[in-house]
Amino acid sequence: MTTTTQRYCFNLEFYDQMAAIVRPYQLFFYPEDNSIEMFDLKNKKIFLKRVVYPSLTMKDLYIGSVINIYSRKQIVSDYGDAFTRNIFQETRSSTFGMIKPCSYMNIGKILDYIYNSANFTVSKLKMTKFLPSDAEEFYMEHKGKNFYEGLTTFISSDFVVGMELVQKNAIQNWRECMGPDDSDKARKEAPNSIRALFGTDGRRNAVHGSDSSQNANREIDIFFGPKSKLRSSAQLNNCTCLVIKPHAISEGNAGKIIDIVLSQGFEISAMEMFYLNKTMAEEFHEVYKGVVPDYAGMVEQTSLGPCIAMEIRQDDAVNKLRALVGPHDPEIAKQLRPNTLRALFGHDRVKNGVHCTDLVEDGVLEVQYFFVLLQQDK
Repeated sequence: MTTTTQRYCFNLEFYDQMAAIVRPYQLFFYPEDNSIEMFDLKNKKIFLKRVVYPSLTMKDLYIGSVINIYSRKQIVSDYGDAFTRNIFQETRSSTFGMIKPCSYMNIGKILDYIYNSANFTVSKLKMTKFLPSDAEEFYMEHKGKNFYEGLTTFISSDFVVGMELVQKNAIQNWRECMGPDDSDKARKEAPNSIRALFGTDGRRNAVHGSDSSQNANREIDIFFGPKSKLRSSAQLNNCTCLVIKPHAISEGNAGKIIDIVLSQGFEISAMEMFYLNKTMAEEFHEVYKGVVPDYAGMVEQTSLGPCIAMEIRQDDAVNKLRALVGPHDPEIAKQLRPNTLRALFGHDRVKNGVHCTDLVEDGVLEVQYFFVLLQQDK
């Protein structure tokens, strides 16, 4: 009797910085034991023999996702066969969501809802501030309607956070999570929806969501496409850097961490999700090389999956945020500073929840790494 091993196939693109070319591969994923293998499409040969790889799961595999395989950043560009396409097109669709200016203080709570109550995967995330022209482009379908001018003025009044959200039937499910447009109506008809919990009225209703796959693709492209005009909102003064590590994101704690930061009086003036490869992680942590024994582990952890980097602003920002973050070792933090971020969300010296700037003189430099240098590489 023969048995058939279930296997999914995806096309990958790897940008080789040394050669300045994109190298195509195929990834084969075996869900029965969470193993993978890779095939070099250009050279027509096996690139990676089948090996168990626990850090990559079915949830990570969808078109446009960025995955790290042995610290090499790869983009899932397409399905590799019809069987995989039929399975994943239905179960891993995407939509666009945006947290509006009126919900700035609730960014963390809304993200926590998205991760833990709605069970979406957040594959891309970016904070920005619309110019009037950006707002007009974003809401161009409403041009000529009586609420258009007021809507574009409102949406460009302060920070917004755009997200690509992934889930089965993502568009429909996200709209159900948001609730009715009018927040008062939402409180009556969908009291557990985001707009019922965090909205004020029909315009200041906390969040936006795409109403069709065409609009979802257009809005995702406006925020995250290669020709996006949206700028980083980083101020690069009176600032420090906070990075939520991949393990804390995968454990569903990103929203909780952001909510604590805001509730403690810090300003988040820039925020974006990044996928660091090993070279990028080494560059960012270079100051710790040869100094901190956990350097190699820090690099590996930071390059295992998505991280969320933030510019945090306040007077004496570096020292005050360090106090909130707590000791490097979570076990020490739990004993001495039990209410700090590392005590609450860390496990060990490598998986310690978050990174923060240690030295006052490095605050601007670390923010610049994410919001200036890495922006140039896009």
